[in-house]
Amino acid sequence: QWLGYYPEGWVKHLTQPLGQNSPIAGFTEGELKQVIGTLVDRKARRDAQQSKRTKRAKKRAKPCSLREVEVTVSQLGLGYVSDETIVFHYCSGKCTTSRKNYDLTLAFMKRSRLLTKYEKDKARHSPCCRPTAYEEDISFLDNFNKYHTIQEFSAKACGCV
Repeated sequence: QWLGYYPEGWVKHLTQPLGQNSPIAGFTEGELKQVIGTLVDRKARRDAQQSKRTKRAKKRAKPCSLREVEVTVSQLGLGYVSDETIVFHYCSGKCTTSRKNYDLTLAFMKRSRLLTKYEKDKARHSPCCRPTAYEEDISFLDNFNKYHTIQEFSAKACGCV
């Protein structure tokens, strides 16, 4: 028979004499039920909180993929002044599924402090989401009526490298 969160026989087993040094030797059956109930409640709350954190983390962790944004040429940061709008394709996302033994080893070495601070800051232990191919060159007219062409500008395909 179950009493709340725990079987009745289990609680009775815990109230059997265990010796003077046992941490639960001085508890009555009722006190043990209360302590166990409190511990079970704490664990349930902790599991619920962990579940919420995990769900939020999973929402944010999207795999490496091609994304797009519409911007003016001036917003590209390449020094051109033009009000023409273009669709810029870029790569974004996580590459954790593409990790190799190298990545796992380097991550472990960083956690174990086997690398100096300088080496640790410079070394990357996970693949990066980067373009693997680019769209054709893009041409536009700037605000001074001058024609420009930009090469390898917008991503066509993405991958973890």
